[in-house]
Amino acid sequence: MMQLATLCYVMKDNKTLMLYRNKKENDYHEGKWNGLGGKFEKGETPEECVIREVKEESGLEIKDPKLHGIITFPMFDGLKDWYVFMFTVNNFSGNIIESNEGKLEWIPNDKLLELNLWEGDKIFIPWLFQGKYFSAKFIYRDKKLISHSVSFY
Repeated sequence: MMQLATLCYVMKDNKTLMLYRNKKENDYHEGKWNGLGGKFEKGETPEECVIREVKEESGLEIKDPKLHGIITFPMFDGLKDWYVFMFTVNNFSGNIIESNEGKLEWIPNDKLLELNLWEGDKIFIPWLFQGKYFSAKFIYRDKKLISHSVSFY
C-alpha cells in the first residue's frame, strides 16, 4: 500500500511555523513537532494538496510553495509506504487559526532542531535551507529511525 502526502514548512522572519501534535485521538505523531501537510485527495497535484492542507491546518493561504524533494518512508506507520513531497513557502496571507491537530507556533530557525522532532526530521530539515533538490528514504521501525539514504540533485 502507498500513501501520497505533503509536508510544508511556512517561513517568515527567520522563523518556521510548526505544529505540536497534541489534540487528535490516536495520533501517530502525538507529542511531536511537525511541519504542516497531509494526505492527497483524489485528483490533487502536490501543490494543490499542500495549499489545501496548510489552509485547513493553519488558516493561512499560501502562494508559490517551493518543492525541495521527495522522501519515501517505507511502512512508516506499519501499514503503508509514505511518499512525501517536501515544500517550503514564505508567501502567504491570512491569520493563524486554532488548529484541530495541535498547537501552532512560530519557532526561530536556529531552534528548530531542539524541538521534539522525529529523528529523521533533524536530518532533512537542514536540507530545506540548502537549495538542493533531494530524493531520500528514511526507514523507521517502532518509531525509531533505522537508516536513511539521500540523493541530491
